[in-house]
Amino acid sequence: MFKGGGNMNMQAMMKQAQKLQEDMKKAQEELEETEIEAEGAGGLVSVVLNGKKRLLKVKIKPGAVDLDDLEMLEDLIVAAYNTAFEDAEELEKEIMPQGMGGLF
Repeated sequence: MFKGGGNMNMQAMMKQAQKLQEDMKKAQEELEETEIEAEGAGGLVSVVLNGKKRLLKVKIKPGAVDLDDLEMLEDLIVAAYNTAFEDAEELEKEIMPQGMGGLF
């Protein structure tokens, strides 16, 4: 037989869902504003991503440019990006509410 009190549980669930939504919004904003920089080849190439893994900047020092070996420069950029991406993944795990990392 059903007894009263169901409204209290529903209200508590709604408050909990609202708090989670607020926490998610704050985490998303923090990820958007955070910048992650990674370097390749001792700083000859660097990239900057935000916490949402969007590429914001690529910096290339003149010593990284060898017109006879552009493939090496390309590899350095990819390596720097991949490092920054992994750092952004870790940041997302730290910032997002428990169990929500990677969903957004």
